[in-house]
Amino acid sequence: MSQPTQSATPSASETPTSVSQPLLSVRNVNVGYGDTQVLWDVSLELRQGEVVALVGANGAGKSTLLAALSGLLRVWSGNIDLAGRDITRMSAERIVRLGMAHVPQGRRLFSGLSVEENLRLGAYTRRASSKSEITADLDRIYTLLPKLRERRQQLAGLLSGGEQQMVAIGRGLMARPEVLLIDELSLGLAPTIVDDILAAIDAIHQDEGLAFLLVEQDVQIALERADRGYVLENGRVALSGPAQDLLRNEAIRTAYLGI
Repeated sequence: MSQPTQSATPSASETPTSVSQPLLSVRNVNVGYGDTQVLWDVSLELRQGEVVALVGANGAGKSTLLAALSGLLRVWSGNIDLAGRDITRMSAERIVRLGMAHVPQGRRLFSGLSVEENLRLGAYTRRASSKSEITADLDRIYTLLPKLRERRQQLAGLLSGGEQQMVAIGRGLMARPEVLLIDELSLGLAPTIVDDILAAIDAIHQDEGLAFLLVEQDVQIALERADRGYVLENGRVALSGPAQDLLRNEAIRTAYLGI
């Protein structure tokens, strides 16, 4: 896919939420591993209640960006603001406390612990919360993701891939975030299971009003669910704009949708 000559970024009149300040603002971020640079001057925004898709081919830098946003990877230069606060060089734990949780690629559950024990670990930064608050939040997660209630005492390592993904999402929600980063939601899952998880995310979005940054290799799945999208190519933002506009973009349809 060639580098687009024009951005599809919407005007203020095209985006209802544009009148509000961004909840998450990423400006000219450069990141790498060792001496190898992976991201070049990446900028994006996420507003309250938005679903934003970050799409691109394998190796484009999507997971690297999420690791930088959540404090798992040091940012070389640039700035990341969460709710107007500079979090660029904050620890991962502090970023969670400030309202951003990360559902990592591959789920990374504790396979020898039960579903409920894994969920409770999502609230580890909430030391001031009472037991009754944690219990109430668990019940909320079980209402949003009812399959987990049935599996609450089962070891996480014995769950199906789709069920493990739901546990990972539920664990992220237990931190009571304002922003939820989800990395490769559909990876390795059957289409019917992906549909179930997407339906659960829709329910969470409607019930919780969270902002989601959804990283997904399946471009169509991501953009069909998103308000806006960003396309990463070789570590750079190649295109951005309303999700439906990106779905109709000829370069994206050719490169990613096989049309």
